[in-house]
Amino acid sequence: MLLASEVKEGTALSLDGKTYKVLEAVRHTGSGQMHGFIELKLLDVRFGHVAERRFKHAERLEQVESAKKQMEYLYADDDSCWFMDPVSFEQIPVPRSAVGGVLPFMKEGTMVAVELYGGEPLSVVFPKVVEVTVASTGPGIRSSHDANTMKPATLENGVEILVPQFVESGDLVRVDTEKTRYVDRVTVKHI
Repeated sequence: MLLASEVKEGTALSLDGKTYKVLEAVRHTGSGQMHGFIELKLLDVRFGHVAERRFKHAERLEQVESAKKQMEYLYADDDSCWFMDPVSFEQIPVPRSAVGGVLPFMKEGTMVAVELYGGEPLSVVFPKVVEVTVASTGPGIRSSHDANTMKPATLENGVEILVPQFVESGDLVRVDTEKTRYVDRVTVKHI
């Protein structure tokens, strides 16, 4: 059991027979006759629904123990992304909602950590920054007074981002997977 005041983002809780992952925990202090409370933004592990609930600071909540397991990404269908345990070869589905916006950056055979709560897959721990090749980009616009102009580029996985003028087709770039934004260009050293 865990006090509501001790709950943090990423914690897994069991409420009303369902498993939830805490996306956000906001603490409200009391004033006068109003007591303080904790407002939690919760993600239903099984169905991907988001709910908001309020709890008193001293209220006890049931925490679900989690484990991370390295698994190999296989493929995605309409509802789930499929991962395989490289030791037992067991294949498990993870809801697409739990994978989120990183799905376009996942390649078949990629090893990622899958968070399991009570044996049920909850989410995928994917690197925040990945290296991807630029498939195509338009010609740069030369301007003497504006050095920070960006241009559209399509990556090898089909994702479109904005890149600086100096990035060309075939360049390797680092991309923030959470915000789908350009970070920097990877320089390749020639020997």
